[in-house]
Amino acid sequence: MSGADAEGDDMMCCAACGTAEVDGIKLKKCTACYLARYCSVECQKDHRPKHKKECKKRAAELRDEILFKQPESSHKGDCPICCLPLSIDPDKSTLMSCCCKLICNGCDYANVRREVREKLDRKCPFCRHPVPKSEEEFKRNILRRIKANDPVAIRQMGGYCNQEGDYDGAIEYFKKAAGLGDLGAHYELSVMYREGKGVEKDDKKAVHHLEQAAIGGVPFARHNLGIIENRDGRMDRATKHFIIAAKLGYDNSMKTVKEGFKGGLVSKEDFAAALRGHQAAIDATKSPQREEAE
Repeated sequence: MSGADAEGDDMMCCAACGTAEVDGIKLKKCTACYLARYCSVECQKDHRPKHKKECKKRAAELRDEILFKQPESSHKGDCPICCLPLSIDPDKSTLMSCCCKLICNGCDYANVRREVREKLDRKCPFCRHPVPKSEEEFKRNILRRIKANDPVAIRQMGGYCNQEGDYDGAIEYFKKAAGLGDLGAHYELSVMYREGKGVEKDDKKAVHHLEQAAIGGVPFARHNLGIIENRDGRMDRATKHFIIAAKLGYDNSMKTVKEGFKGGLVSKEDFAAALRGHQAAIDATKSPQREEAE
């Protein structure tokens, strides 16, 4: 029997007691490493001391596979009207408070031109709700979206609380938004934990939320992870983060990769790949309509 076959047979038995997986017995995988199987919680607890080291190593490998995978796009996603990728530059898109959609400046500009030409009242280019005429009306729209459990609106309200010094309220909103999958909220939480606002300072939690944001395509979260890894002397990991962020179109990371190439820390191949990815990400956000809006 080959080594692979033997390993496969072992994996179909309880790692603690050796009970085989047969019709009446279903084994459950360790949810951290997905290598060992157990027939009961008791067996898993008994085997933990022997399995712990291997489990932590494999769990870290699995985490890195996810962490260092290049996202298909940034966290901004696509404009819901023209369906082109949104620029990571916050000045090139607008949040509509009525529907909490990010609309690129090109589509917003085209809609305004049409309304002026046809003498129409200003409305959201996506949902056609009247555009708010004051900051108070903008916030009322956000509150309506919060009632609908919109994570973007919840994160926005967290931002208001943070600006006003209500850190407890900010944490509550950011946690709720992050729980609903909002990547920007994960980034905001990383800042709160790093600075100890509304919570005790916790570098591990700060890094965890940075990683969640980076995995989802937040380029500045990815860049910050690179800075942390660089500070801790893990240059290989830092370089990977900077290259991934550069390929998302983040200028600061591209500059860092360039400096790394000059200093011999980044290979010619990696530098060339980062340059191509960076330019491709920027070009993907361009259109005649968006250029006209500028």
